[in-house]
Amino acid sequence: MKAIWRNLCQYSKNFWQHWISFIILFVGIDLANQLIFIPLFRLATTYILQAGGIPFISYQNIGILVTQHTMVVIRLLVELVLLLLVIYWQFACLLLGLRLILGNQISFKRLMKESWLVMQNIRPGSLPLMLLYFVLVLPFVDLVFRTPLLSKVQIPEFIFDFMTRSNMLLAGLIVFYVIITILGIRLILTLPLMIYQRYRTRDALVVSWRLTQKLKWWQYVKQLIVLGIVTTVSLGLFYLLIYGLQTVMDLFPGKLAFGMAIFNLTLIQAISELLTIWTGTIALQVVISLIDDFSADKKQIRGTSWYGWTFFTLLAIFAGGLIVVNNYYYLKGSGLTRPDTISHRGVAEENGVQNTIPAMKKTHRLQPTYVEMDIHETKDHQFVVLHDENLKKLTGINKTPHELTLAQLTKLTARENGHRAKIASFDQYLNAAEKLHQKLLIEVKTTPADSKGMLRRFNRQYGNRIIKDHDLVHSLDYRVVAGLKQLNPGLKVLYIQPYNFSYPRSVADGYSMEYSTLNFEFIQQAHHQKDTVYSWTVNDADVMKQMMYNHVDGIITDNLGELNSTIDDYLGTKSYANRILNFILAVPANGGLEP
Repeated sequence: MKAIWRNLCQYSKNFWQHWISFIILFVGIDLANQLIFIPLFRLATTYILQAGGIPFISYQNIGILVTQHTMVVIRLLVELVLLLLVIYWQFACLLLGLRLILGNQISFKRLMKESWLVMQNIRPGSLPLMLLYFVLVLPFVDLVFRTPLLSKVQIPEFIFDFMTRSNMLLAGLIVFYVIITILGIRLILTLPLMIYQRYRTRDALVVSWRLTQKLKWWQYVKQLIVLGIVTTVSLGLFYLLIYGLQTVMDLFPGKLAFGMAIFNLTLIQAISELLTIWTGTIALQVVISLIDDFSADKKQIRGTSWYGWTFFTLLAIFAGGLIVVNNYYYLKGSGLTRPDTISHRGVAEENGVQNTIPAMKKTHRLQPTYVEMDIHETKDHQFVVLHDENLKKLTGINKTPHELTLAQLTKLTARENGHRAKIASFDQYLNAAEKLHQKLLIEVKTTPADSKGMLRRFNRQYGNRIIKDHDLVHSLDYRVVAGLKQLNPGLKVLYIQPYNFSYPRSVADGYSMEYSTLNFEFIQQAHHQKDTVYSWTVNDADVMKQMMYNHVDGIITDNLGELNSTIDDYLGTKSYANRILNFILAVPANGGLEP
């Protein structure tokens, strides 16, 4: 333990001897991502899809995309190659910058020259291996290497939720993460070897595996664990100190409390960013120490040049000004709006059986903006309120809705959460909602067994009624979205997306997006197009706050009571300390300035 602490102290000393240079390096790379690379790749993807007449990318149209839009696929693959090269260049700048800074040799010109030489070492044949490495390894070791360009390489939360419901699937998930963790640990030296020692990708993978054998990897894993603990504890204590200070300041007159709130919130952002860079720098040194010693030169440290100080000062003034202005409006509560509250499948805190009338009546007492529910087509071409494609889970009967008539289905009793209730027809459910003046968010479920005239029949029976009730429709099947908008342009129809690949250009009036890949950029683009964005299924209070911070239009949840209290807490004017606390809880998931 003493050796670990001694190493971390030395690495920390190296950082503080060159802290301005490290800040310039990390922040510079992040600004390049945020201001140049991310917008360019977003525009490129949008242009490629629009040129090919493709409104979106999803699991539904990937087959059609591959078979019928060859040029689009080729262009997207070229874009992927360019993305890989940019990511590699970014890590090259980070690692080379670290070495040059610690060696007192840093300059922008030299960094660009050496990173270009590293890029020339890449061969086309190494790109598939590099892609596999970035996709499988880097997202799981982002304490050491991280980039917002890989932010979408993650498994959506709803898949985790699904897999944890089965012991077999859960075991498979655990095995998968164990394998990925092992790969991440054993192959973590791949990038440093490629960048520092000019190894080809395949050779770097082999050498990294060899260098970390016989538990040699444990020496840096222990240091990274201690580093993570120190960072977490330090940040937690700092947040607690600021929260306590602001709580005291809130006892003073309004202007003084408000001024201190702006100062404290700005300080939180500055210290958090500095600590993030400090942690990243030390983590890199920990890993690199396995292949070379880049500790600081014992000679006198050369001071940062005047242009470095000038750049840092101007950057700090510019960023600080933007942050202060943003904090002013945030603490004032400007731009904060109450999102639509939507009960998932018509239940709240397990108060009944999903998609049943008794549960909807109980949930209505909590005053949701919408009750989300699901419909399937039946054997006799009617509509039943049901989520699953099979009745076995709720009723014990191994049948699909298409195998039974509506009369047969509505005689069945569903059981869930210790409750029981009759399965309802859509007419019954809609009538009950109208009596309560409860608006609905209707999900149209589709299967290969659906009749050809399903959408036309649905619109004829319910279209104008849905419009009159101010209800909404959404669906995972884009054919439903496009079909209903064509049949009845007055219907407000949202497209459900389980994954944020790119911003779609579709006929939909908005999007229901799984929350784990939903970000501020997507919401911002949607609002620019005057589209609505709902997030699903959000059951954690901190994630609810994150969604509100990102200005989502509505939140779909199983825990409506908790959502209502979280909204009141987030939008309330209890104290500036409370708003600072909400910021601390909401913002880390958004990501900050990071390479």
